[in-house]
Amino acid sequence: MWGVSLKAEAQTGTILDRIIEARRASVGKRQRLVPLPVLKMAVAKAAPPCDFAAAISGTSLNVIAELKKASPSRGVIRADFDVAALAVSLAAAGAAALSILTEEDFFHGSLLNLKQARDAAGIPVLRKDFLFDPWQVWEARSVGADSFLLVAAILDDALLAQLLALGRELGMEALVEVHSRAELDRALQAGARVLGVNNRDLKTFTVSLETSLQLVASIPDDCIAVSESGLRSRAELERLRAAGFDAFLIGEQLMQAPDPAAALRELLGASPA
Repeated sequence: MWGVSLKAEAQTGTILDRIIEARRASVGKRQRLVPLPVLKMAVAKAAPPCDFAAAISGTSLNVIAELKKASPSRGVIRADFDVAALAVSLAAAGAAALSILTEEDFFHGSLLNLKQARDAAGIPVLRKDFLFDPWQVWEARSVGADSFLLVAAILDDALLAQLLALGRELGMEALVEVHSRAELDRALQAGARVLGVNNRDLKTFTVSLETSLQLVASIPDDCIAVSESGLRSRAELERLRAAGFDAFLIGEQLMQAPDPAAALRELLGASPA
């Protein structure tokens, strides 16, 4: 299904290329082990999803706190990675939602991490991964995801629209990630309502907040705008909020802190617990 629908681009040996190659192999294997009818039965028995979009569209500094054990550029970020404890503490510290890495090879994530976080935290949970097959959307919902990431750079227009529509059928509004004006235009054409501007270039993994500042004016007011990656201070959040962003996805700044919950409270301007 996905083999002919991924966005056709020359393979250049970038980190993103290697991740996608690994995901193709992993998803193909899991599809053979867990056929789609099995996932659909699990979804039918699952509790309905929480409203991720509503959770991150309030008037405060809405932070999507990301649980990320490792990354391709930095290796292991947090060795002490108790998913349930982190989820509970970050929710208590004021996270509007959680983002859980489920990619195994490069980010050391798992679907079990997502399920544990969702069961423990009581706030909406986003599946952060590289999705390119409807089967993965069903898989996300079957383990309790309330939303999921779609990376515009790796999806063609038809598949992007198809995965957005399937998510809505299952009660999930996807976060569509873009890095350029062309990708933003494609995401809007596909019907995206929650737009994430990734300040990290997925080909080079370099980070610049200017990416968010350059694109936010082109995001319609009736969409939810999320700035992702490289956010390190309350001043940056306030600057981005003033520019028009509704929410902020923050991972490494929290995960590398001795006390992630305390680091989140500091970003939000709350008093220490």
